[in-house]
Formats: sequence, structure tokens, C-alpha cells
Amino acid sequence: MLLHVQLIIEQSLPDPQLQYKWGIPVYSSGRKIICYLNVSKGYLDVAFWAGELFTKHQDKLISKDRKFVKSLRYFQLKDIDELVLIELLEEAYGFKDVPFKAR
Repeated sequence: MLLHVQLIIEQSLPDPQLQYKWGIPVYSSGRKIICYLNVSKGYLDVAFWAGELFTKHQDKLISKDRKFVKSLRYFQLKDIDELVLIELLEEAYGFKDVPFKAR
């Protein structure tokens, strides 16, 4: 599941840079983080820093106990809606030039 999501991310973003920070895979563009992947308690979270800026697929984003981060949560490979993931990646990429203080 993790490899499938990584492939979608790498094919969807124009200049994906994969790094490992905090012991997890983080995708960025330049110096701005686009998303990170976290496997926890039997699910995969594709988390976005600029969660509060999203306008698309709000009903699919989880923000429980988090102020700025929202994520897509997958329990099985069949749960992954590639179109939703791609649209959110594209939207998150558009936020890369928004200063954090402006949020």
C-alpha cells in the first residue's frame, strides 16, 4: 500500500523530492513539504501540512486532534481512490508558495 501511494505521488507531482524526516517519508518541493506518509495502528496516513487550505474532498480528509494537518487514511489497498489522492496532491502543491504565517 505504501509503495502504491509513493508511486502515485511521484507520478503526480512535477518535482517530488523524497526525504526521511522524523523517521517517516516526506515529500517536498524545494523547501516546502507537500505531504508525509505515516504507517500507524494498521493504517496508512497521507498527511498534508496545509490541511486548513484545502477546498476539495473535505469529506475525505481527517483532522482529528490536529490543528493544521489533514490526512487521507487507508486501511487496505482497495481503499485508495487514486483520483482523490491526485487532486489533493495537486492542490497541496499549489500551496507550496503560501507562507506558513499567512495561513
